[in-house]
Amino acid sequence: MSSPTILIVPGLGNSGPEHWQTYWAQHYGYPRVQQGSWDQPVRADWVQNLEDAVAATGSDVVLVGHSLGCITIAHWASTTRHRIKGALLVAPADVDRSDMPSEIVNFAPIPLARLPFPSIVVASTTDEYVTLARAQELAEAWGSRFVNVGALGHINSESGLGLWPEGHVLLQELVG
Repeated sequence: MSSPTILIVPGLGNSGPEHWQTYWAQHYGYPRVQQGSWDQPVRADWVQNLEDAVAATGSDVVLVGHSLGCITIAHWASTTRHRIKGALLVAPADVDRSDMPSEIVNFAPIPLARLPFPSIVVASTTDEYVTLARAQELAEAWGSRFVNVGALGHINSESGLGLWPEGHVLLQELVG
C-alpha cells in the first residue's frame, strides 16, 4: 500500500524560505498548491486552485494548511465532491476578526461545517492571528482533534521551527 500524497497549502505570502512548510517541501518532497497571487488572494481563485490540485492528485491525499491555507481548505471542503484522507490545519487565521489584514477579508466568513475528513487543528497560545479559544472553536466546529503547542506565535517563519518534527508527527497520525 502506498503512502498518500501530501499537499502543502500555504497562506498569505506563500510561506517563505524559513517556514516549516518550505522545509517540509524541500526535505520530504511534498508538492505545494500554487496560487496566482500570494499577496492579494481571492478566495474563489484559491479554492479553485486547491480543487484543481486535489483533482490532479486523486483521493489518496492529505492536505497541510497554514494560516489562510487552513481557511482555504475549509471553504474548499464545503464545495468539493472530492474525498481526501485528511488535513493538518496549523494556525488557522481568524479572518472573521475586524483587525485582520484587508487582503484576506474576502475569505470571511469562515465555514463552520464539520469537515468530511479527519483533521487536526494545531494552535499556539501566542498567535496574533487567532486566539487559542477561537482555534478551539474552529476545531470543534470542524470536528477536528485540537492540539495546543504552547507559545509558538503564528507557527510560521518567525517561530524558528525549522523542519518542525513535532508537527510532522501530527501529520503522520493522519497519514497512518
